[in-house]
Amino acid sequence: QVQLVESGGGVVQSGGSLRLSCAASGFAFGAFGMSWYRQAPGKERELVAVITRISSTNYADSVKGRFTISRDDARNRVYLQMNSLKPEDTAVYYCHADLAGLSAWGQGTQVTVSF
Repeated sequence: QVQLVESGGGVVQSGGSLRLSCAASGFAFGAFGMSWYRQAPGKERELVAVITRISSTNYADSVKGRFTISRDDARNRVYLQMNSLKPEDTAVYYCHADLAGLSAWGQGTQVTVSF
């Protein structure tokens, strides 16, 4: 069965860093692109970063230069390195896989950036 499990969230001060991890199983991880989304209270879920199966990347304008998405196909992992965090980055962060028309989501991990 397809499973995505996020970890690495927590509370950090403004300007600090966190690294999120997503453990994937149940599908051919290396054959698919992966994404990170986030959802803040009262807002729609938004796309944060995308990485293709060949490790090309794209980022939301709000995180460019601060966040880095990467993948480790040997471990079926996708990561989101978050630097220079701002309070507006506070949200639940979700790992996502598009499996040929079937979307898979993790349970989410909370990131809270304090002043």
